[in-house]
Amino acid sequence: MPVEISIIVPVFDEEDNILPLAREVAAALGKELRPFELVFVDDGSRDGTWSRIQEAHRLDPRVRGLRHERNSGQSASLWTGVRETAGPIIATLDGDLQNDPADLPKLLGELERAHFVCGVRVNRQDNWVRRASSRIARWARRSALGADFQDTGCSLRVFRRTALVGIFPFNGWHRFLPVLVHGSGAVTKETSVNHRPRASGVSKYGVWNRLGRGIFDLIGVAWYQKRRLRPARFSKHPGP
Repeated sequence: MPVEISIIVPVFDEEDNILPLAREVAAALGKELRPFELVFVDDGSRDGTWSRIQEAHRLDPRVRGLRHERNSGQSASLWTGVRETAGPIIATLDGDLQNDPADLPKLLGELERAHFVCGVRVNRQDNWVRRASSRIARWARRSALGADFQDTGCSLRVFRRTALVGIFPFNGWHRFLPVLVHGSGAVTKETSVNHRPRASGVSKYGVWNRLGRGIFDLIGVAWYQKRRLRPARFSKHPGP
């Protein structure tokens, strides 16, 4: 039976989180009638992440893995997952267990009224610096792009594959995906989701390794949003 929901999880040095996350996803979608797959994209991990993905597959054939030969970043991992899956519905979440798979059924339900559903983390379990930087980033996006999404840093999303038509990938695209999809005319929706403390492993992102890159990407996306071609109105000659 063809897969209808592809759940993509980029991971890097998250060996202790693979098996718990696979179990939580299976439990969360226990009542889901549509066939689904859980795809871990190992972004060149240096620990036992890949062996844990293989173990998860042995325990549940719906789990499979893709492995980058070298660390390429979260955007590349997400793009690999998109290219190597075929489900008409895509879900994404982080591999650090801070996103709660129990929210997936709610987001899937919201997809009946939208093309792209974004999670908004409530009661964020991050330090003050990261929360403050997110507020500043939101202000910058609203000012430069004219689109206001509460939490583009939340990786918990569910969307129709067709929402990606015309969206080009670049290093950093995962942060701007809701803005780009909205700009293409897709119906987008935000909904609150749970956020949990990191159980194990170490965060791969800090303020300083995101600031310069974020500003650079913001300038590029702002240019693109102003210059992107949108469908033009036209009429047809009644010919043959």
